[in-house]
Amino acid sequence: MSKNYGSKRLVVGAHYGFRDWLAQRVTAALMALFTIVLLVQVLMPGELGYDRWAGIFSSQWMKVLTFVVIISLLYHAWVGMRDIWMDYVKPVGIKLTLQVFTIVWLVGCAGWAIQVLWRL
Repeated sequence: MSKNYGSKRLVVGAHYGFRDWLAQRVTAALMALFTIVLLVQVLMPGELGYDRWAGIFSSQWMKVLTFVVIISLLYHAWVGMRDIWMDYVKPVGIKLTLQVFTIVWLVGCAGWAIQVLWRL
């Protein structure tokens, strides 16, 4: 006969709190790093015009870094907006509608940003 000591605890919930918290910090750090890289290039001596901006984003490594930052920004925005909708909007139908609208908006922004990036 085995004895069970203590109570059985039923853990419920979505369990995504720490993962999303960490993702927000990592994506924010990546966006801060990108901002520093961009500021260093912009603050170099010389005239700041279209040719210089096009030159900054013409190298492949900068396009890849910018693409990664765009994806990070979209995920960062999604986690933040999803949490706002989940915390403050109670009717399920409205919450779902707002989440779907947010996804459509972010995918549209991603398409536009990528089009602009690779058009340079």
